[in-house]
Amino acid sequence: MTVTLRTLTLREIRLPLREPFTISSGTVSTRRILLLELTSMEGATVWSECVAGETPNYSPETIDTCTLAIREWIAPRVIGQAFAHPDDVAPELDRDFRGHKMAKAAVEMGVWALAAVQEGVSLAKRIGGTRDKIATGISLGIQPTPKALIHKVMAAIAEGYCKVKIKIRPGSDIDYLTAVREAVGPDAPLMVDANNAYTSADFDHLALFDDLGLMMIEQPLAWDDVVQHAKLQERLRTPICLDESITGRDRAADMIALGSGQIINIKPGRVGGFGEARAIHNLCAQYDIPVWCGGMLESGIGRAYNVALASLPNFRLPGDVSPSARYWERDIVTPEWTMDPKGMVAVPTKRPGLGVTVDVDRVDDLTVRQETINRG
Repeated sequence: MTVTLRTLTLREIRLPLREPFTISSGTVSTRRILLLELTSMEGATVWSECVAGETPNYSPETIDTCTLAIREWIAPRVIGQAFAHPDDVAPELDRDFRGHKMAKAAVEMGVWALAAVQEGVSLAKRIGGTRDKIATGISLGIQPTPKALIHKVMAAIAEGYCKVKIKIRPGSDIDYLTAVREAVGPDAPLMVDANNAYTSADFDHLALFDDLGLMMIEQPLAWDDVVQHAKLQERLRTPICLDESITGRDRAADMIALGSGQIINIKPGRVGGFGEARAIHNLCAQYDIPVWCGGMLESGIGRAYNVALASLPNFRLPGDVSPSARYWERDIVTPEWTMDPKGMVAVPTKRPGLGVTVDVDRVDDLTVRQETINRG
């Protein structure tokens, strides 16, 4: 079924977090979020979310560069263009147009959702999802003391989370993790995420992580590296999971060829949308490499896209698809995202599109800037 985009509305909202979230490269207290409202010529309307942050500390993109890219270069390519299949969007956006993957993904994924609405199916089913429930983990920011971290981890385990991801950096790693492991026991499902806080000079130190019984260590080295990660993986028993380094299926193939890691965190915004995310998923399935879906402090809109993606069959590890209440006092969708006592999130397979309703009044209250782009 053809999808033809008629209008594209960009909104920036400011959504305060329940508590500050700290990683190795900085702290976020209020999330600036770029939302997109897409309307098709065929009469369907959906919302999508651009996951870029306020500063270029995770990727080169920011909410401001994405707003510019969508307004100046992406919208003119897609508004009024008839797409026979959502897979046709990415090639159109990549033609003589490098980078800006998060900006492209916000539109490309929105077209997938428009197609789902027009066809009367859930987004999860439209992209090939096979599950009606997915396991979820929690991501814990860097804490001021080991005692504070122990408290957070034990609370997460008590709530039923299937995986606890602990953010680390030099000086807030081995001592913290050793204390946690002693407190929660050898079987608790723990992993760590360094957000590229270490270098090749830290190999001996990183080898100490093998004594902690971790599920994985995520992106310990440079954000665009696969070569040094391969050398590190030779030293470690602990599986390395790559995140920032995997920007497309070609980089995933490089990881596999070099042995740079054993797991991939697929964030659809990071790789340019659902088309590329599914290609990475399929490649990893071919080589028996498990994948999971990471989070970017999304609102309930962005969470809907992650939940749909995580319903694909090779998402074998719990993703960062925590309930709305984990981050927000009040989300911008209804119903808010929740999990059951076993750490499972229901995939909304019975409703067309995202499976949740956007609370437009709340979005209006949170909006600080807005613009609508029509066909010129």
